[in-house]
Amino acid sequence: MKKLFLFLLAFGFMFGLAACGTRDDDVEKTKIALITDYGDIDDESFNQGTWEGILAYAEQHGMEIEYFRPAEVSDADYIDSIDLAVELGFGIIVTPGFLFQRAIYESQNTHPDVKFILLDAQPRDATGNFVVGPNTLSIFYDEHESGFLAGYAAVMEGFTNLGFMGGIAVPAVVRFGIGFIAGAYYAALQEEVELVFPNNRYDYLGTFNAGPGVETQAAGWFDDGTEVIFAAAGGAGLSVMSAATDKDAWMIGVDVDQSGLSERVMTSAMKALAASVQLALDSYYIDEDFAGGETWYLGAANDGVALPFETSRFETFTEAQYNEIFALLADGTIEVPATYAELVAFFEDLDILDLLLIEQDTVSPPPSG
Repeated sequence: MKKLFLFLLAFGFMFGLAACGTRDDDVEKTKIALITDYGDIDDESFNQGTWEGILAYAEQHGMEIEYFRPAEVSDADYIDSIDLAVELGFGIIVTPGFLFQRAIYESQNTHPDVKFILLDAQPRDATGNFVVGPNTLSIFYDEHESGFLAGYAAVMEGFTNLGFMGGIAVPAVVRFGIGFIAGAYYAALQEEVELVFPNNRYDYLGTFNAGPGVETQAAGWFDDGTEVIFAAAGGAGLSVMSAATDKDAWMIGVDVDQSGLSERVMTSAMKALAASVQLALDSYYIDEDFAGGETWYLGAANDGVALPFETSRFETFTEAQYNEIFALLADGTIEVPATYAELVAFFEDLDILDLLLIEQDTVSPPPSG
């Protein structure tokens, strides 16, 4: 038996299947599995946000759900987890994040009768081609819009010395950072304030894991005058949070509402993880027309991104101001840049290109080797 079975954590929940009138031949349709990436369902990030969506859906509709935590971060272990879920009769499998690109590519072919929901990625073959199979739905989020809202809010709250820490320079994290820069400078121009956001206050940590090195780096930034760090870094954000607490500074969380983790979390650049999973499940269970082969892009226009205003610790930035800027994103009045080239064009349109100090190779590092 593979090592997966020694380390696998699987927890099942039943919610009134009999009350729903489920037929015996439909049992697999009512079984939903989550395969976690490198964390657990209480990671206050991607896994938890996704699981909460599945959990809420199960409570409402009467489904059996389980989550599976692979032994290690590898395609082989992800595939082993998926195979086990299928063996146990799960007909829908949800996977969060880019780490599942290869595993879902293989599994969508191996298990054509199983439905896959892949968040923040598309299945990718060994040659780098993206192939969304007829039994797979890929969902992306407009992280640049969420990052824009976070940067805008920070400056509107009165902070003018900012920093960004990403985990690894994967596309989603890069988009968060680009949007954060754009939103901060848009607000600074609007409020006629000078912004301090130098090239050496934008960095990718090379990890999504918490660690003393991350905390030390964040503490150094705070000591040098940085008032707010946006940490789009998964678990590494916890180390930034710890530094913010020690230095009486502020940080911005990511993916889900992280306000409950520390009083120094000013707000969080959220993706509608739970809501998007529920929409995808509705396409199967309610509409009876699973959106297989499709790729969804969710942003402000369809409530795919947001700041959790009710739990944010704003003292100056008002809800009316938030609603106003959100509406400008939603209706396309403000087109938020998602690439460095678009960021340059954005600054040119605002006639502030000379203020952009963060360089292209910093934001979008060239491939190593």
